[in-house]
Amino acid sequence: MSNAIPSRPRQFQQRRSVAIVASQYNPEFVEGLCAHAQRELAVLLPNSAIQQFQGPGAFEIPLFVQEIAERGAFNAIIALGVVIQGETQHARLVAEAVTHALLDLTLRFRVPVIHEVLLLDNEAQARERCLEEEINRGTEAARVAVRMIQALAETKGR
Repeated sequence: MSNAIPSRPRQFQQRRSVAIVASQYNPEFVEGLCAHAQRELAVLLPNSAIQQFQGPGAFEIPLFVQEIAERGAFNAIIALGVVIQGETQHARLVAEAVTHALLDLTLRFRVPVIHEVLLLDNEAQARERCLEEEINRGTEAARVAVRMIQALAETKGR
């Protein structure tokens, strides 16, 4: 995982809709991701609607994403969660299942699903990536979502 975030894309003035699907597990860190993503989206998509949904944990995020994608009302969906590695392989299994499911949903519904369900080794990594400014993955997710919205709009000519 890089220690940098993508540069800020240009503002997109056309009205778009973005859904944020966030886990309630590890709330301090996930709320940090959400706050950073929302703040960045407000700057980059000033005329757009941002709606946030919450599920109990990271494993449940793909089901929420599927329900939202089926509506066809969103131009991008951002998945945010924090899974901290413990002594067993459970965290890795959850993270791998979520990763595969989110990729499948992106392709099946042809909507960008930005995957920032983080598998981290410890709380120090979570603090750095979720609460601090320098490599905040919520900011990164928002920037990637906007870049995808822009690229797809150009591809589709709208």
